[in-house]
Amino acid sequence: MSNAPIARYDVAAVRAHFPALADGTAYFDGPGGTQTPDVVGRAMYDAITGPLSNRGTVSRAERNAEEIVHAARAALGDLLGADPRGVIVGRSMTQLTFDMARTIAKTWRPGDQIVVTRLDHDANIRSWVTVALAAGVDVRWADFDPESGELHPGEIEKLLGPRTRLVAVTAASNLIGTIPDLARIAGPVHAAGAWLYVDGVHYTAHRPVDMTALGADFYACSPYKFLGPHCGVIAGRTDLLERLTPDKLIPSSDAVPERFELGTLPYELMAGTTAAVDFLAGLVDSGAVGRRDRLLASLAALERHEDHLRGLIETELTRFAGARLYSRARCRTPTLLVTFDGHDPQGIRRALADHRVNAPAGTFYAYEPARHLGLGDTGAVRVGLAPYNDVHDVERLVDALATIVARR
Repeated sequence: MSNAPIARYDVAAVRAHFPALADGTAYFDGPGGTQTPDVVGRAMYDAITGPLSNRGTVSRAERNAEEIVHAARAALGDLLGADPRGVIVGRSMTQLTFDMARTIAKTWRPGDQIVVTRLDHDANIRSWVTVALAAGVDVRWADFDPESGELHPGEIEKLLGPRTRLVAVTAASNLIGTIPDLARIAGPVHAAGAWLYVDGVHYTAHRPVDMTALGADFYACSPYKFLGPHCGVIAGRTDLLERLTPDKLIPSSDAVPERFELGTLPYELMAGTTAAVDFLAGLVDSGAVGRRDRLLASLAALERHEDHLRGLIETELTRFAGARLYSRARCRTPTLLVTFDGHDPQGIRRALADHRVNAPAGTFYAYEPARHLGLGDTGAVRVGLAPYNDVHDVERLVDALATIVARR
C-alpha cells in the first residue's frame, strides 16, 4: 500500500450515487452483494440499448462490443494488479472456479495432492475436492484457529509435498473477515512447485489488490461484491493459462483468455463492471492521475473509513448480553459474525429488518468454517460494511439491537 497521505473520505458524496438508499434502509449485507451506484446502472443501460452485436471491427455495433470487452479487461487489470490479457469473465465466481478446476485437473495424476482450507467459502473448496476425487488426487485440509479466526501460514506449509499441485485459499473469509498472510503462504507453495488459487471475492471489496505481491497464480472475484453487476472474474497468469486446454466448441477462439469464456460475453455486465471500477477509483479526490494509482488511494481511504465503523460496531456489540464475536484475527475485513445467547440468528435478522436494518443470518456458503466454529447450519448474524455505510447506519443498527437484545 502507498505511504502517501490518505485522502478525505466523503461518505455523503458517495451515498448520493446509490438510489437504493432512498428507501431509508441501513444496508449491512454488502458481503452478499452491494447496492449499485447510478453510474453502473447507466453504463449497463447505455451498453445494452446502444448499437451492439457480436464482437468485430466492421460495424459500429461490432466495435462497441469489442471496445466494451477490452475496457472491462483493462479496468479489472488495474483493480487487481493483473495482466488484462489474463482476465476471464463468466457467469459467477463459482461457475468459473468449477470450470477452471475441471481444466486444471486434466494436468493431475493419481497420487498427486491438493490443499484446501477450512476457512474458505465452499466455492473454493468443493470445486477442487470434486475434481480431485474424480482424478484420484489426495485432498489435504488446513485448519484455522476457531478462537482467534487466524489461518497461520504454517498450517498450509506443513501439508505441502513434492506432489502438491495446487493450494486453494481465500484472501479474506466471507464469514468472519479473516485475512490470511497470502504472501507468506505463496512462498512455500511455489517452492513446492504448486499453483496458488486465491478466492478474492470478499477481499477485493475492501483492500487494494496486487496479484503479484499476494503471490496468486489465479485470483477470482465477483464484481457485484464491489458495486458492480452480477458476474464473475478470474485473473490468471497468462503463461499458465496458455498451458491449459479447457473444453470448448471447435469454432470458438483458441486465444487466451477467450478460450476460457464459453459463448457470447455479457457485454452490458462488462460495461457495468468497468463503471464500478471507475467509481471505486473516484471515491476520493487523491490527485493521482492513472486509474491504478487512483484505485490505490481510494481503497486506502475506504479501508480507513470502514475500519473506523467496524471498531464502533465491535465496541457496541460487546455491551450486549451473551454477544459472541467470531473473529479477532489481527488482520480482517469490516465484516463481523455474531451470536447472542438465547436468540435465534434468523429471529434477530427478521427483527432487524422490521427496523429497516438489513443484516442477514446464516452460514453464507461458508460450509466448512461454520462447522469448524461449531455453528452448524444455523450460522450467525453477519454485519458487513460497504462504501456507502456511515455512522448513522451504525447508530441505527445499535439502536435496533438494543430493542431486540438486552444490554449487559
